[in-house]
Amino acid sequence: MAVTFVDRVVLHLSAGAGGHGVASVKREKFKPLGGPDGGNGGRGGSVILRVDPQATTLLDYHRHPHRKAGNGAPGAGDERNGADGDDLVLPVPEGTVVKDRAGHIIVDLVGMGTEHVIAAGGRGGLGNKALSSARRKAPGFALLGEPGEDVEVVLELKSLADVALIGFPSAGKSSLVSVLSAAKPKIADYPFTTLVPNLGVVTAGSSRFTIADVPGLIPGAHEGKGLGLEFLRHVERCSVLVHVIDCATLEPGRDPMSDLDVIEQELALYVPDADLGGRPLAERTRIVVLNKADVPEARELAEMVKPDLEARGLEVFVVSAVAHQGLRELTFAMARHVEEARKEIEAEAAMPKRVVLRPRSVDDKGFTVTREEGPDGVLFRVTGDRPVRWVRQTDFSNDEAVGYLADRLGRLGVEEELYKVGAVAGDTVVIGSTDDAVVFDWEPTLQAGAELLGTRGTDLRLSESSRPTRDEKREAQRDRYAARAATQEELEAERRAGLWHHAADEGDA
Repeated sequence: MAVTFVDRVVLHLSAGAGGHGVASVKREKFKPLGGPDGGNGGRGGSVILRVDPQATTLLDYHRHPHRKAGNGAPGAGDERNGADGDDLVLPVPEGTVVKDRAGHIIVDLVGMGTEHVIAAGGRGGLGNKALSSARRKAPGFALLGEPGEDVEVVLELKSLADVALIGFPSAGKSSLVSVLSAAKPKIADYPFTTLVPNLGVVTAGSSRFTIADVPGLIPGAHEGKGLGLEFLRHVERCSVLVHVIDCATLEPGRDPMSDLDVIEQELALYVPDADLGGRPLAERTRIVVLNKADVPEARELAEMVKPDLEARGLEVFVVSAVAHQGLRELTFAMARHVEEARKEIEAEAAMPKRVVLRPRSVDDKGFTVTREEGPDGVLFRVTGDRPVRWVRQTDFSNDEAVGYLADRLGRLGVEEELYKVGAVAGDTVVIGSTDDAVVFDWEPTLQAGAELLGTRGTDLRLSESSRPTRDEKREAQRDRYAARAATQEELEAERRAGLWHHAADEGDA
């Protein structure tokens, strides 16, 4: 049978990479060295999950699990920044829970329009215009754009209903939903007719609530038997649980009391997500519906067991979905319990929230240096957001860019920390904790070849802070004339003294 409903998928998401910055020098007529004018790269697009009222299933992501946002455009000369990459917005149904592969909850998407950035786009690299300063007037390099985040997440859909109908297969849950609401679920006389949760809206007086028909449960449902484990998650958010018991079943070994005990046992063994604040299912409000009372033997059995169920403190209703008997009393009872649950939720929401502040430690340097035993000997690994980000932004084919990276790491205190943990010149240093980490032999106070031409990021042709005035030019010219006249007089005095003579004088002689 074709898949028409999917409530759990694994998504492979890739955010866009940031565009590279550009190194450029402004050149115009009469201004051949106008200074750096390289633009910045654009930001990479992010992957955003957004609650959409038109989305009802995760089927589209089941068919296409790999999604990628747009990349940022590179910068250009004349201070032109690259365009940002397009964000990728993925619509999801309300009640979608996002988890990592380990099962930890990342976000619970509840409320129309709620959105969450699940994979952030990479930053664009800075051009040499943005890198220029009073001390670094003409950078000959630019920063590379950062790659976007690659994440693998699990989306689980948990229905947002106020009331859940639970019970054995063919207990009449779908029939009950069809007569209480406008929902039209598939109804047949064989087990597991309902393969997906069906939602309906019920109105009782001024109260309006949603009701969910969950696929039938059997013993061992919490362990994955039948369809129970797949759909018990859809009752986690429900405030009221309605046991629908088939009083007309002819299966041996089944009766209303044993059916209730079996389902209660499955509810007690199912553990909802504690991170979502969900209470155990065994603590939810219970209502028992003895269904199919239109059959004489079933009504007789229902009237017989009703006192025993009420003795357990349960509210019991004898109904017939086919004959529309007892439905009004059941509807208003469900509405009453839903209103009470909503008031409790409102009271909890009105309580002041405790804001927890976790400031950084005063000795937190933003990075760590650890000594490790590698396959080729001892190595020192540097981890931290800023060192790893700086490495990704560095163009290692540019000596000046490598020197700029060394300056940044030095100012951060990485070299000092390497000394403290016992590193010496020539040791292997690894920046990053993944397979794409950068490995190099450590040379303290790294000097790139660009330093031979002056301070890194400077141009000797632009080192003068001001242009000479007209008077200063004339004074310099007079000094040159005076120096030349003095030189000529000195040479003439030496010639007269016989220290040297013209070649033409020898020819005359």
